Amino acid sequence: MKFLLLIIAGFIAGVINILAGGGSFLTVSVMIFLGLPPTVANGTNRVAIFLQQLMAVKRFRDFKVLPFRFAFILTLPAALGAVVGSYLAVNISDVLFKKIFAILMITVSFISMLNPKFDRLVEDSIFRWVFLTAGFFLVGIYGGFVQAGVGFFILAVLVLCGFDLVVANAIKVFVIMVFTVFALTMFILKGKVDWAWGLSLAVGNVLGAYVGTGLAVKKGESFIKKVVFIMLVVIAIKLLLT
Repeated sequence: MKFLLLIIAGFIAGVINILAGGGSFLTVSVMIFLGLPPTVANGTNRVAIFLQQLMAVKRFRDFKVLPFRFAFILTLPAALGAVVGSYLAVNISDVLFKKIFAILMITVSFISMLNPKFDRLVEDSIFRWVFLTAGFFLVGIYGGFVQAGVGFFILAVLVLCGFDLVVANAIKVFVIMVFTVFALTMFILKGKVDWAWGLSLAVGNVLGAYVGTGLAVKKGESFIKKVVFIMLVVIAIKLLLT
């Protein structure tokens, strides 16, 4: 039953992660409530994330919407940031991580529900590259530390630079795939990965990624995000109070 729940949670998270972001709030929370220590849940989630992104990258390349060279350049500052973030994550206590995770869950959930409309603020110039480099270094730190919700921030940076959401999503999954390798390595070295849980979760995440990349934005997405938002806020409050 435990592994079935992981597969189901992984599938839901996989779809959400590809369409927008924030699915790891669900999967990490489920693993914590099923009894996995918070920092181990954080590391274990990276196994599923990497395989999920691998599937999504393949699908986006099949659809010919992934600017591979551009995305690869952005992985460099993101990967460096991920090393910093994952180092911080594996060197804090389970209690502190649980509190930080809950606060971030509430914050990013509210941001996602506001669904802000970003205008193009950064024109095609040297400043654009400075903005992208700094932005992806910072999202790399965040992604290395907690992963959950990093997709929202990557999309925000790219949309501010004038990318449409389809291409931005393709770049997002590629960058996350690459920097997850660095973050996952750090968690493995610190013994913070449960492979049985991670691979079970990955089954759902990969299936969700396959479905998510094939879906256009539909009316049902708004309803699903509202339901998930309410559930995550309840879980976050419970985490803060325990």
